[in-house]
Amino acid sequence: MNDSGWRGSADVWLDAAYAALVEGGVDAVRILPLAKRMKLSRTSFYWFFTDREALLTALVERWKKKNTGAIIRQSEMYAESVVEAILNLNDCWLDQRLFDSQFEFALRSWALQSKEIGKEVEWADAARIDAFTELFIRFGYDRHIADVRARAMYLTQIGYISMNTRETLSVRMMRIPEYIEVFTGQRAQPRELERFYARHGYVPQADASTRRPFASNHRKAAENTAPKRQRRG
Repeated sequence: MNDSGWRGSADVWLDAAYAALVEGGVDAVRILPLAKRMKLSRTSFYWFFTDREALLTALVERWKKKNTGAIIRQSEMYAESVVEAILNLNDCWLDQRLFDSQFEFALRSWALQSKEIGKEVEWADAARIDAFTELFIRFGYDRHIADVRARAMYLTQIGYISMNTRETLSVRMMRIPEYIEVFTGQRAQPRELERFYARHGYVPQADASTRRPFASNHRKAAENTAPKRQRRG
């Protein structure tokens, strides 16, 4: 709609609703406070949404497209080894442009108040675990073993988000090789880690106390790599 000027736009209202959800939970997503926040009239909202429920539905759709969509896309990326495939998934946890952990936390908190949103979260969890499982199967794991490894990996990350765990980039990077070995049963090769580190702007240095890599700064947005052709079978 071109005639948006003083009314804003559907995306402007949705962006404001997202910010309110992340900052204050679903109860903060109210039409009048959002209008005041954006200095728009309350009635302008109805040019784009029929009611508050329509706005909330749009928020859920954005979350599904953003977070679940990113996980499935990353799980299907081409990889030469299962280690590289898992590192592709780890891009989600380090690049907010791929996967928004604040949005995830807010939706899961909302799900505690709403059975309907709880069902949406259950659906997302199942779809994501299925994607992880298929990744392991693609690299020769038995379906049962693939399912267990997928759940271990996914539930670990959801635990990070649900507990609002904070880590510097250096700490996370130091732990990733061990996580990879736990989840896959294979040790990451130096060249695989080097490619992963490079796309997240991480420069390993020798840590005399641990002999593990470390870095000092956490970049919220890391460089993406171009998708590669998926290997099948």
